[in-house]
Amino acid sequence: MALARRSSSLLKPLSTASSSSFLHRRPFSTDDTTTITVETSVPFTGHNCEPPSRSVDTTPKELMSFFTDMALMRRMEIAADSLYKSKLIRGFCHLYDGQEAVCIGMEAAITKKDCIITAYRDHCIFLGRGGTLLESFSELMGRQAGCSRGKGGSMHFYKKDACFFGGHGIVGAQVPLGCGLAFAQKYRKEDHVTFAMYGDGAANQGQLFEALNMAALWDLPAILVCENNHYGMGTAEWRAAKSPAYYKRGDYVPGLKVDGMDAFAVKQACKFAKEHALKNGPIILEMDTYRYHGHSMSDPGSTYRTRDEISGVRQERDPIERLRKLILAHDLATEKELKDIEKQARKEVDEAIAQAKESPMPDESELFTNVYRKGFGVESFGADRKELRATLP
Repeated sequence: MALARRSSSLLKPLSTASSSSFLHRRPFSTDDTTTITVETSVPFTGHNCEPPSRSVDTTPKELMSFFTDMALMRRMEIAADSLYKSKLIRGFCHLYDGQEAVCIGMEAAITKKDCIITAYRDHCIFLGRGGTLLESFSELMGRQAGCSRGKGGSMHFYKKDACFFGGHGIVGAQVPLGCGLAFAQKYRKEDHVTFAMYGDGAANQGQLFEALNMAALWDLPAILVCENNHYGMGTAEWRAAKSPAYYKRGDYVPGLKVDGMDAFAVKQACKFAKEHALKNGPIILEMDTYRYHGHSMSDPGSTYRTRDEISGVRQERDPIERLRKLILAHDLATEKELKDIEKQARKEVDEAIAQAKESPMPDESELFTNVYRKGFGVESFGADRKELRATLP
């Protein structure tokens, strides 16, 4: 693939509302709302729709929060890698490092009343929805303090109060569920949308097209987000899909191709998609992104792609480094201050891991909870169907 060799310019600053204030750097303030206009790294490409503008407004506050949050996500995933290798995390574990700009940009464009549902690469999306590091690491290690009480593990993070309806292990199965959430939003006449996220490896699933057909028939506020990291497990997209232009795959449904390594491009695209979906029904967003780790922790990630390709993407398109350069270009922080933010992220992650290790494993009784609806007096028998083991509430 020519992916790693493709040139990609840095986010270009176009203008600043008070340009003179940036001639001499002043201490960063979390209340700094001076308008900065940046240009997305590459143009949007539309299918059956007019693409949005490449010019995106931001503020020093947002720039710094993007950098801080993405640094925390990156550190969390690197730590999860170590915990898995130490056998403190068991089962499946799919890491998100490299793709942080997608969830960061998405959150900047929507509210916590908009729904998100995704596949099993879900740790950072949970964090973006307001989840904590303690809940994340506890869930990864199967502890009671986890966001799913330690029963879901890496693939099944969940946060109902922030409308995050989880990670799902069955490839593509979350898309019909996401369209169901969008149906509920329209039925209730809510002014909200649902983002149903899937990877390029799931883009050929029949259920995806069936759900999209119904969403289009009923003009549901559903936004299908294909996180195209170019490899479904160990198979390159060009070997798996006759048409890897996933933003066009909806045919009669509009689509937009987005640089998923550019947080501001994602923000602009998601804002555009939400406005479209509320008025006109579903739309597809293809996020052109990249994962640094393998498909899962059992995949070294280097047998079907070269190390030069991975390092090339890191050097040219890394979402955190793009933000670093933009912050330095606007003199919002020094290199040392940004390094300090990354050190603080490492400290917070280490502290959360220590706390998670102290959390106990779920009690055996948890095997019977969240399976049947309460109040039906369900009985649990032994294998011979004679010995009554328990009557569930």
